[in-house]
Amino acid sequence: MVKNGSLSDGYAFALNDNELSDIAIEEMGDQHAATSIETPMKANAFEMSDEEKVEKIAAHFKEIMDILGLDLQDDSLSGTPKRVAKMYVKEIFSGLKPANKPKISLFDNKFKYRQMLVEKNINLQSFCEHHFLPIQGVVHIAYIANKAVIGLSKLNRIVEHYARRPQVQERLTVQIAEALREALNTQDVAVYVEAKHMCVEMRGIEHQGCTTVSTEYSGKFLNENIKAEFLQAIK
Repeated sequence: MVKNGSLSDGYAFALNDNELSDIAIEEMGDQHAATSIETPMKANAFEMSDEEKVEKIAAHFKEIMDILGLDLQDDSLSGTPKRVAKMYVKEIFSGLKPANKPKISLFDNKFKYRQMLVEKNINLQSFCEHHFLPIQGVVHIAYIANKAVIGLSKLNRIVEHYARRPQVQERLTVQIAEALREALNTQDVAVYVEAKHMCVEMRGIEHQGCTTVSTEYSGKFLNENIKAEFLQAIK
């Protein structure tokens, strides 16, 4: 089926359904739109072992390099497919594997601390799921303790776990907040993410220096005064 349309300069054009679909998919990527809060995963995502995944990815990446015209006989390139595959499975996308989710240590709030606790400038390194290019930035987290407090390093580990997967920044922000709410059994949580996207800087519009900010507030942090206190603390 062919549909009519028009470009901004007034020229008429016609698109079939496949072309329209391609445009919609590309626009979703450029707009950094996510389809759900959960990372989209296949039902059989973990049937293969990590070693099997490494071998399959290495074979496919070798083919990609070959199509690009790279000389895989060169000493510098010959090991690249395996290195990339191991990096994907063992490192930068290790957060896809549920077994790698950090165990959360909670401690009794013996000091009866009832004020805001802020952990700021947590390093963020992730990958855009639309172009597989890096996302780099910082995460600021706050919560108001109830009966338990969390080990500070565990806040960093929660961020690291959800960042180590193909991501959309808005989804990442919500996933971190959900993990904190579940672990601490409280709604009094705030997450603030500020990051640079290489899919904006290295391709497309190719603008350097701009950052994207996303936030998630719940519980007492919906109060404007408490939210303002949090924002003042991280600035």
